[in-house]
Amino acid sequence: MLFAGSDRGAERAAVMATLIMTARLNAIDPKAWLADVFARIAEMPQNRLHELLPWNWTPPASRSSAQAA
Repeated sequence: MLFAGSDRGAERAAVMATLIMTARLNAIDPKAWLADVFARIAEMPQNRLHELLPWNWTPPASRSSAQAA
């Protein structure tokens, strides 16, 4: 809580740090991954949410290439 200002702020900062580091550990640009996840998550069926996890995620350019083939 030293720099977060509150317990809730510290919890949110920890969640974001975890997401960012998980993406980095999977050799993914965290900014691109989070932007894509935020754009797609609302319309993604619940049984396909696993596709948005960093170790399963494919960048939008790769998806459009795969769909065209």
